[in-house]
Amino acid sequence: MIEEYIGMVNEKLAALMDSFTAETTVYQKECVDAMRYSLLAGGKRIRPVLTLMINDMYKGFTTGALEAACAVEMIHTFSLIHDDMPCMDNDDMRRGKPACHIAFGEDVALLAGDALENLAFGVIARCDIDDSKKVRLISTLSNATGVYGMIGGQTIDIRNTEAFSKEKLLAMYSMKTGALIRAACRMGCICAGEDESLADEYGSNLGLAYQIIDDILDITSDADTLGKPVNSDREQNKATYPEVFGINEAYEAAKHYTAQALYAAKSMPNCEELYDFTTKLLIRKN
Repeated sequence: MIEEYIGMVNEKLAALMDSFTAETTVYQKECVDAMRYSLLAGGKRIRPVLTLMINDMYKGFTTGALEAACAVEMIHTFSLIHDDMPCMDNDDMRRGKPACHIAFGEDVALLAGDALENLAFGVIARCDIDDSKKVRLISTLSNATGVYGMIGGQTIDIRNTEAFSKEKLLAMYSMKTGALIRAACRMGCICAGEDESLADEYGSNLGLAYQIIDDILDITSDADTLGKPVNSDREQNKATYPEVFGINEAYEAAKHYTAQALYAAKSMPNCEELYDFTTKLLIRKN
C-alpha cells in the first residue's frame, strides 16, 4: 500500500504541474521548470503518505485527501529548495541530483520555492470539498508552515551554533520538522471528518523521532545513500541531538518518541499499516 500511496501522489503531482500549459508559461517557463524539477525528483513522500494512510484508515479515501497530500508535499519541497540555498545550509545535492539553485540559479530557485508554497494553498482551495474543510486544511497547513511551525524552526536552526538545552533542541525539532508531519496527519483526519487529537499526538512524536534519526544519519551515513551531503551540520557547527548528547543517547531518544507515536497509533482504527510504517522509519537508512 505504501507504494500505491506514493504512486497516487506522484501521478497527481505530475498532473498538477502539467496544468501549466505552454501558452501560459511563455515567459515564466524557467520557474515552472524549476518547480517541476524539484517537486518530481522523487523522495520518500513520507508526509503525503501519512495524509493518505490516516485518511484511508478512518473512511477509505475521501474527497480532497489526495489534493491535501499533494499540497503538503509542495510545502515540503519548497522548504527543501530554500533550505539548500547558500543563505541557508548551502548544500549542492538533493534527492541524488543537483539542488535546484545549482540547476537553475539562486534567483529562479527562490521563486520556484515561493511558487510551490503559493500553489499548495491553491490546490486545496480548488478541490471539491466543503468550504469548512478547506478552511481547516488551509489553516492547519498555514500554521505548520509559518513562524510557529517550519519557518520558525528554520529561523532557530540558522542561528544554531551554541550548545542548546534538550528542551530548546526539541522545541526547534517540533517546529522545523514536526509541525509539517503533524499537519499531514491531521489533514488526513480533516478530510475524513474525524477528530484530529490522536493524529496530532502521533505526528508530534513521529516528527521528533524523525528529525533525531535524520541528524544521526547526517553523521553516520554517506552522500550516495542519503542523496544529499553528509556532515553538513557538523561543518556549520550546528547543535544537534547526537552532537550534543551523543549518538547512543540520540538513538534512545528516537526510540522513545517512536514508542510514543506507536502508542497513539494503536488507538486509531485499522492501524496495522501505520504501525509498521512507523517502526520502519526508526531503522531507515536515508
